[in-house]
Amino acid sequence: MSINRLIWQSLKKNIRSYYLYVFALIFSVALYFAFVTLQFDPALDTMSGTAKGSAGIYAGSVLLIAIVTVFLLYANNLFIKRRSKEIGLFQLIGMTKGKIFRILSIENSVLYAGSIVIGIFLGFAGSKLIKLIFFQITGIDQVAALNFSAKATGQTLLVFLIIYLFIMVMNYLFINRQSVLSLFQIRSKSENVKKMSIMQILIGIIGIGLIMTGYYLSTKLFSGDIDNQLFFAMLSILGSVIIGTYLFFKGSVSFILQLIRKSKAGYLSINNVLSLSSIMFRMKSNAVLLTVITTVSALAIGLLSLTYISYYSTEKSAQQIAPNDFSLTDADDADSFMEELNAEQIGYEETRIDFITVRADITDALESAPSNFNGELENTRIVVVSDQATVDINVSPDEAVLTGVGGSISQFLSFQEEGNITLSSQTSTIDAHYIKSKERSLLPRIQSLNFPVVVVDDRDYQQLEKSLDPDIQGAFGYEYIGIDIADDDQLNQANAIFQDWDNEEKNPAYSYLESVNQQKQQLGLTMFIVGFLGLTFLITSGCILYFKQMDESEEEKPTYTILRKLGFTQDDLVRGIWYKQLFNFGIPLILGLLHSYFAVKSGWFIFGTEMLTPTVIVMAIYTVLYSIFGVLSVRYYKRVIREAL
Repeated sequence: MSINRLIWQSLKKNIRSYYLYVFALIFSVALYFAFVTLQFDPALDTMSGTAKGSAGIYAGSVLLIAIVTVFLLYANNLFIKRRSKEIGLFQLIGMTKGKIFRILSIENSVLYAGSIVIGIFLGFAGSKLIKLIFFQITGIDQVAALNFSAKATGQTLLVFLIIYLFIMVMNYLFINRQSVLSLFQIRSKSENVKKMSIMQILIGIIGIGLIMTGYYLSTKLFSGDIDNQLFFAMLSILGSVIIGTYLFFKGSVSFILQLIRKSKAGYLSINNVLSLSSIMFRMKSNAVLLTVITTVSALAIGLLSLTYISYYSTEKSAQQIAPNDFSLTDADDADSFMEELNAEQIGYEETRIDFITVRADITDALESAPSNFNGELENTRIVVVSDQATVDINVSPDEAVLTGVGGSISQFLSFQEEGNITLSSQTSTIDAHYIKSKERSLLPRIQSLNFPVVVVDDRDYQQLEKSLDPDIQGAFGYEYIGIDIADDDQLNQANAIFQDWDNEEKNPAYSYLESVNQQKQQLGLTMFIVGFLGLTFLITSGCILYFKQMDESEEEKPTYTILRKLGFTQDDLVRGIWYKQLFNFGIPLILGLLHSYFAVKSGWFIFGTEMLTPTVIVMAIYTVLYSIFGVLSVRYYKRVIREAL
């Protein structure tokens, strides 16, 4: 038989195994090509307020290469082990290892070339959808055209040629390192069933303890208790969670399942045999793989949650920058801008707020504060506004309202709902009983010092104003001018005027609409890249677990044959398989969700104004998509069980 005929027969014989390998190749190529096509789209260079958009996509493509490379190398390693007996037979009939390597290389090159062509075509077809999603997220007003990029094609071919060379090196090393006997034994190796030792029980307890320690430290990360050792605390959290996760898979799972088995006093149903027993004696050997999948899943969910928190909070964050449609810090600038609006016959409402900066003692107003902040509680700079300058806030003498309490400051300084606060100028002191209000701040944060604003009675305001300390007054005057457009339909026109308006003095001036648009572009780009990479990892890790379950199901096929001959039905066996897949896919998923939740909870307030809704949405989507691979694994097991007789 000629080499060409042998290769053709080998491809036909292994088509059922190779179809998943080909899927992995096509999927990887299509994903990478569609992503890189976006990098060369001219629309990315029009993004305002950011670095060049293509630079961000390029950085994401580098990480995408790393994910795809690991995925393809793992898939190739799994499938070449499936053919170990075939390679051993080739050696038994007298073939040299060099000739066997050449046969495998030609087979792979045929599969690779076909997969790349199909993958580029699918990537090109899907690139328009990718662009449409990207433009929608970032708010770019462009048409998502279907354009073929020669640069993207060249880059894709180069990347996957390099990956192909890596795969060939892996195959060469595999063939040269294995003896004929070991090739026949690779797929028959299994983990020995041993009684639970004291050491394994100890490892299981330590694993759970390390994870719980990491969670506890994360809740204290920004509480003020460990401010002076923040970097060490972060390393401790990362180390304890990762090591704890490894030990959890190495010992904790077996330990917990052993307790479940003992509780049944030896009376195990077929479901227990197919789920608990199988997992107990396979989880240890898969500990490293499951640790990597769990850790990177937690990283993907956490990063996507944080970026979505930022994106979700763009409007509220913009309100802190610009409380009104247009926020100006200089009266002359405001007059100039209003002249522009009058010239275009755009109606507006003007709000002018005078303010002062005084010293405050907020010791009795706080529920908690960082330990390193205690020395400043009695001498805090705070902005004060008269109730005469507000429309809907009226206070009595010696009373106050605290506005704009929220955002990141509320995580460091937790104000009570009501309490006492002392305000002082150079010669005047006022003790006021305040009520906390969670309404948006009256002033832009550049004028409010990124701190809550206190509204007091006008007489108290006048008293404080008589003896101000010039050393603590803000750099941007004593007056804020807010402009709201009367007709919402004219807001875009007014915003265009604001962008073209010549602010000669370059005093800070903000447009609420422009702030929202800029933040959506900046955060949308980040969220798109993180989301794309997270989705890629989700699919690749799901495929890896699926491939692993395929391999295990083939190894367990003789067991299913015996059970079917003993009289167990297909439905009896499938119920046990469902339990098994709940553990195989559920444990890494649940641990990943828990890791990401505590990571996000420790510092979400730095990124936005609301945590729960964005985080739940991200976790729900991830869970649904991840569960698909568990269902596919059960379907594959059904086929194996059906073919067992």
